[in-house]
Amino acid sequence: MKTQSRPAGILLGLAMFLVLWQILAWIASRPILPSPVGVLPLFFSKLPGELGLHLLASAGRVLGAVVLAVAAAVPAGLALGQFRRLDRMVSPLVAILYPIPKIVLLPVIYLLMGITDLSKVMLIALILFFQILVVVRDEASGLHPELILSVRSLGAGRRAIFRYVYLPACVPAVLTAIRVSVGTAIAVLFIAEQSLTNWGLGYYIVVETYQVLRYPEMYAGILAMGLLGVVLYLVVETLELRLNRHIYVDLG
Repeated sequence: MKTQSRPAGILLGLAMFLVLWQILAWIASRPILPSPVGVLPLFFSKLPGELGLHLLASAGRVLGAVVLAVAAAVPAGLALGQFRRLDRMVSPLVAILYPIPKIVLLPVIYLLMGITDLSKVMLIALILFFQILVVVRDEASGLHPELILSVRSLGAGRRAIFRYVYLPACVPAVLTAIRVSVGTAIAVLFIAEQSLTNWGLGYYIVVETYQVLRYPEMYAGILAMGLLGVVLYLVVETLELRLNRHIYVDLG
């Protein structure tokens, strides 16, 4: 049986979502749940203007958090995965910190770093950091020493070992960790942007629309935040598939 293409699946899912939304709007028949027929034109009309600026502010924070988390977690994960004694020393701390919901640290981060964009980026980066750290550590620790020694015996230096051993092992793990954490990162971003800022989709949805009963604009903001999450997920998934294919070709 022929499998459905990815774009067709996305379009089908979008159509099902809009139909379900329309049915719920008919059932509710109240201003608090406008239909997509009324919200979508508003969404597209505001996207090039105010809503688009809020979307760009939120996207910048998420992308900054991803870069920060990757730059910090990948070297740390590689170190823990390759140096077993260091891993035994640090693992109890990681085991305690990993399951803590990082959103509860928002007031602490504000006190230490001030109420700035950097503090919001740092909060999201903390979530991604532990996700990436754990998977990179596990991938690096799973590399057999014999494999590294065999590559070195062929005359490979540090750069070659990084390219042909560490990179193939860790890059897919990093992308997987980012992909599965996108939803959590967007949710934390929404909470962090609800106050103490003037830009961002969280601020737009809660302060500029919900609190003043602008329900169609509120749903337009929700669509924008959903779009941000979906686009980030699909971009990371596409990179993951292409890099995995490229790595397998190189290894082959």
